[in-house]
Amino acid sequence: MSRDESTLSRRAFGGAVGASAAAAALGLGAAAPAGAAEARHAGPGEREFRAVRGRSSRRPNILFILGDDLGWADLSSYGSPHIETPNLDRLARQGVRFTDAYSGSATCSPTRFSLYTGRYPARTQGGLAEPIADRSAGLEPTHPTLASLLKAAGYSTALIGKWHAGYLPHYSPVKSGWEEFFGNFGGALEYYSKLGLGGEYDLYEGDAEYKDLRYYTRIITERAAEYVSRGHHGAPWLLNLNFTTPHWPWIADGDTQESAEIVRRIKAGDRQALWHQDGGSVGKYKQMVEDLDRSVGEVLKALKRSGQEDDTLVVFSSDNGGERFSYNWPLSGNKASLQEGGIRVPAIVRWPRRLDGGQVSHVPVFSPDWTATLLELAGTRPHPDYPLDGVSLAGYLLRGEELAERDLFWRVRGERALRRGNWKYYRGTSGRDQLFDLAGDLREQADRAAAEPARLARLRAAWEKTDAGLLPYPA
Repeated sequence: MSRDESTLSRRAFGGAVGASAAAAALGLGAAAPAGAAEARHAGPGEREFRAVRGRSSRRPNILFILGDDLGWADLSSYGSPHIETPNLDRLARQGVRFTDAYSGSATCSPTRFSLYTGRYPARTQGGLAEPIADRSAGLEPTHPTLASLLKAAGYSTALIGKWHAGYLPHYSPVKSGWEEFFGNFGGALEYYSKLGLGGEYDLYEGDAEYKDLRYYTRIITERAAEYVSRGHHGAPWLLNLNFTTPHWPWIADGDTQESAEIVRRIKAGDRQALWHQDGGSVGKYKQMVEDLDRSVGEVLKALKRSGQEDDTLVVFSSDNGGERFSYNWPLSGNKASLQEGGIRVPAIVRWPRRLDGGQVSHVPVFSPDWTATLLELAGTRPHPDYPLDGVSLAGYLLRGEELAERDLFWRVRGERALRRGNWKYYRGTSGRDQLFDLAGDLREQADRAAAEPARLARLRAAWEKTDAGLLPYPA
């Protein structure tokens, strides 16, 4: 990390954190790479990230909330001019808001693989599907996951909402370390009927169908609020809360007539009905994002009423960049692209007993980093045969350590990208290598490849070296 990069705040947290791997004292703070000029400054009531807090031996509960196709600037705290998200804005004021956070890939299921495993999606066969759309691929139950590793370390584990890492009978959250599962297996579903992409019913409790024809976001919000309200017999817990909101189809709570029309088309054999290409609007998208915000607020209120708020680490993010109606300015590209708009996402972290609120961080992070971080804070380690591709942010957040400069790597069919510091190497579907300085060109319009050929060559070589160690795409 260069010396000219902006300095963050510090709030030390010492003391043992659970099992032997976390016996060292934890604290907080550090310097971080400056984000692009458009996003690097703290917003109202925020300050550049530094930090310090008190000691405790308690391992945190973990509530990891994932939006679906939520764009980087779709929250009012990230600059949306027309969407109001008071609950998520409050969460940001109470914790740390990341300006340079990224998803592990540009579509749903590969990012979920990277979060569940802490590894590049292409480490596994299932991660090569972009995204999974049938029953031929999934997360092998033999592969260690965040849930299986935390379960072995004494955590209760649950996943509520969208799994999207394979279908029954071979793949399931309960086969991969989550003790409880309530939600859908596929990449999308109609919000009332629960019909999936192939017309199948897709709401399950464990591995058994569960009938409930109410609006899906309401159902999983209730389930999540109930889960965080439990005592859990004094054990720490992990809840992956994966909303489908604001993923298509563009149906808000109460849109029963639109729902009925889509169901009619599905039952008539229209395999494109859920894509809803003839529906939706900016106004409808606003309704869905604001409903997501209210739902998160309900779960956080339940957590506070339970008395566990101070000891619960909450992470909120998205599985990839925004789609058709998302507000992505000033980013270029959207979901499925490795331009910033396809992979840069909102990310907020709150842990009242450990982290000062009202902070903003510009350090580049991506989905596998959260896995590594949560494992360290839970006092456990990854399986030695499955090394992580993410790095733990615990030292940065909780011990005041600087993060060494490292590469963030992405690969999707037809595109490649690598970020090192503020420089990004990108090759899109045109096949042309491009180089952007994100510190001054967040929109990726000023191609510096011709002016910086040596730097371009170094970043391209780094991308190719990492790619050589990954599984190839099937022909």
